[in-house]
Amino acid sequence: MKHPVDVHVGTRIRQRRWMTGMTQQQLAEKVGIKFQQIQKYETGMNRVSASRLWDIGEALDVAVEFFFDGLQAETESEGTVNGVPADLMADREAMELVRSYYAIPELQRRRLFELARVLSSAA
Repeated sequence: MKHPVDVHVGTRIRQRRWMTGMTQQQLAEKVGIKFQQIQKYETGMNRVSASRLWDIGEALDVAVEFFFDGLQAETESEGTVNGVPADLMADREAMELVRSYYAIPELQRRRLFELARVLSSAA
C-alpha cells in the first residue's frame, strides 16, 4: 500500500522534473539509477531514501525541502490547497499550461494573467 508521504514526494519529483523539461531517463542517468526506479518513485510505489532524495534534489537543482512543500497543507485541507486540488500540478495538462505560460514574454504574460483574473472574477 502506498504511503501518502511517498506519493506526495513522488509527485513533487515528477513536477520538478517536468518543469525542468527533463525526462525520466535523463534524471535516472544523473542520479545513477535506472529510469524504472524513477517511475516507481514518482508513483509512490517505492520510497526514496534520504541519500537518494538528496541526489535527486541536486540533479533537479532544488533543496530536499522542496519535495515536502505543501504536505502539511494537503493533509490538513483533505486534498485541497486554497480551494485548488492538491494534485493539480500532477496533471500533465496543468504542467504543460504552466510551462507554456512561463515561455511567454513577460509583458504578454502579465496581460494574459490580468485577462485570466478578469475572466475568473466574471464567472
